[in-house]
Amino acid sequence: MSGGTASGAAGPGGTRHGGTRHGGAGAPFGRLPLDLGPLFDTLADQRPSVDVRLGRPLDLAPERGTVYDTAQVAELVRETAAWLVAAGAGPGSSVAVVKRNHWDYVLLACAAARIGAVPALLSDRVPPDALGALLRRLRPDVLVTQRDVLGGARAAGVEPTGLAGRTVCLDGPSPGTLAVDELRGGPVPGVRTRGEDEPLAVIHTSGTTGVPKLVVHSTRTLIRRLSAFEARPWPVLSVRRTDTVASAVSFAHGRALTWTVSAFWRAPRTVALLPDADPSAAAALLRSHPPTVLEALPSSYVRWQPLTAGAGNPFRDVRLFISTFDAMHPPTVRAFLDASRRRRPVWMQGWGQSETGPLSFRFLTRGALAGPVGRHPTTRDLGRPVPGWVRVKVVDPARPGRAVRPGETGMLYARTGALCLGYLGEPERWGRKLDGRWFNTGDLGTRTRDGRVFVLDREVDMVPGLSCVEIEDVLHERLPDVEEAVLLSVADGRPQPVLVTADGGLDPARWRDAVRDLPPLAEPLVVGWDAVPRTATGKVRRHELRARVLAGSAGIGTGQWT
Repeated sequence: MSGGTASGAAGPGGTRHGGTRHGGAGAPFGRLPLDLGPLFDTLADQRPSVDVRLGRPLDLAPERGTVYDTAQVAELVRETAAWLVAAGAGPGSSVAVVKRNHWDYVLLACAAARIGAVPALLSDRVPPDALGALLRRLRPDVLVTQRDVLGGARAAGVEPTGLAGRTVCLDGPSPGTLAVDELRGGPVPGVRTRGEDEPLAVIHTSGTTGVPKLVVHSTRTLIRRLSAFEARPWPVLSVRRTDTVASAVSFAHGRALTWTVSAFWRAPRTVALLPDADPSAAAALLRSHPPTVLEALPSSYVRWQPLTAGAGNPFRDVRLFISTFDAMHPPTVRAFLDASRRRRPVWMQGWGQSETGPLSFRFLTRGALAGPVGRHPTTRDLGRPVPGWVRVKVVDPARPGRAVRPGETGMLYARTGALCLGYLGEPERWGRKLDGRWFNTGDLGTRTRDGRVFVLDREVDMVPGLSCVEIEDVLHERLPDVEEAVLLSVADGRPQPVLVTADGGLDPARWRDAVRDLPPLAEPLVVGWDAVPRTATGKVRRHELRARVLAGSAGIGTGQWT
């Protein structure tokens, strides 16, 4: 990775190949396998087998269908490691992956880690110009991709094959690439481990405000801290042997890595993996294997909401819903809790970032969402920092050394042992985010006297005197047919609402009634779902949306901490 290593991190070229320490004094969960490379070999040897069901075949092995057990997954990882070596990857090299969303992002990461390489997982939802910028930072030895990604980049004037040592195309020939079938059949390489504080994987941030940042994590931060914490037998939260666990996330995100390690270590009966958010595609797998634990992107929950009231409701057995990555609106949470036939289903809402992992979480119940609709929706309360694990403080943005009083708005700083090693190729940017051991999240919020965290907005999206996210929640409550409400700050005018509806229309009288007691807003722009640009994790690309609908208009926030 010629773009430069993260501050304080050893570069991949300096990877040591000594044994990884498993457990020991101070380990959060001593029995958890801490080496990503041979993960599935270890699981197949030490844990009950898991029945894996896929929404569609893996792009890595389309001929193998949609059903696996743990041993078969381990075999696929070994075979993949062999052809990565044939492609030129090895100890200390970097392997970039950019393809359609699916769980094989995780398997490719395991295969790369197995041979001592550092995987860099890049979503195919990253715009071509930003993808080019990320590849220039990475300069990967091997790029694993697909023809659609290459075609889209080339149409925009970006040539990915020129930014990598070699490029492997998973789905057939493309100029300047190796076809994966040319590389298969070699001997399975031995496992190469690394030091716990050396780079293990590179992931990227959502990129809602521009080119994503490349976040470098180590075995200690990603596996020992985050996966090990979740793999403990926590009440309510932990996966059980009898569970059917479904995941519908961006598998290019670091969450997919940590979740895979912890969920498979807990060994549920079935794991259902949904790479596509389309309701009809998701419904087929969810109805065949009704989940008892479901984790999905907020945007997927929104798109699936009509399924909660339909025939064959696939959420009837869910005891635990999990939402991360972005804010959830009360009507959506309420609809899914009501869809469960369990006596006391629970919704876990978390706040965290790619750099830190989870920082706080809160459990929501039907009762918590049963109160009257007001100006301060209950979903804005994101609970308390993880006890004994995370500390959060609220700081005056104008005077970074000064903490504000409870209830006052400020910049949220976090302190956690899971903090990443830094930003690849951007050490100065990383340095601006640090104050000693405290990390500036770039979020504005408040804390109550009893320690609960309220996140108001990203600083770059702020509007003085109000919370855009809170106003969006209120609009969702009062306008149930609005699928997405986005409030854009405007430096020289009223905040601009952008509303997504199924038919691209909204009754003006209903709008006036919905905003009767809200701060003054501009007249809404009403659009269809596809008109709103989104990241791989379903977040709205607000900077891009602004350019589309408010050309020439500036926001209010500085963006200096994004």
